[in-house]
Amino acid sequence: MIGYFNVWHYFVIFAFCVVLVGGVVYAFMQPNKKIAWPLAISISLASLLFGFVFLLVVDKYTKVVKLYKVDNSRILSLEKIVYTGVVRNEGKFPIGEVTFEIKLVNKGHGIRNVEPGTFFQVRNLLDFLGLNDGGADILYKPQTITKKFVVAKNLQPNASEHFRVMFDYPAYFVNTSQFFNVEAH
Repeated sequence: MIGYFNVWHYFVIFAFCVVLVGGVVYAFMQPNKKIAWPLAISISLASLLFGFVFLLVVDKYTKVVKLYKVDNSRILSLEKIVYTGVVRNEGKFPIGEVTFEIKLVNKGHGIRNVEPGTFFQVRNLLDFLGLNDGGADILYKPQTITKKFVVAKNLQPNASEHFRVMFDYPAYFVNTSQFFNVEAH
């Protein structure tokens, strides 16, 4: 199994550990001992913050995955939708997992097309705060659905993998907008 980190991640971690240790040693070598602890804490926080930002930058430029040939088809008898496509590692380093995210937004609820019970109706303070879990509200119909699927594991550089995912499609969705996203982990 390929881990989350690659060579560049380890390089960034090592560099910022050196900066962290060097900064703390420098802080305690100060002639004024009153500023040693505040200086050590501020150097530690700054190096951790910059290290985290640099790790995100390394992720962005070493884990490059693209989505190709996305197609969907509905299975009306089962009320399901099937998405197929290809994910490709465009980077120069292996990727541990590739996640495919689908977001469906129902645009069928225009001004003249609102049915009673389509949107959530607040009955008490617990419903408003989202704390009431007294069972599923039959009248509530979500207008946005987001699903995530792991579609590839251990994807090598310049390799591609076909995928197929299936999930329940809400029968009340009309004129649906679809948004896709892939993430490398």
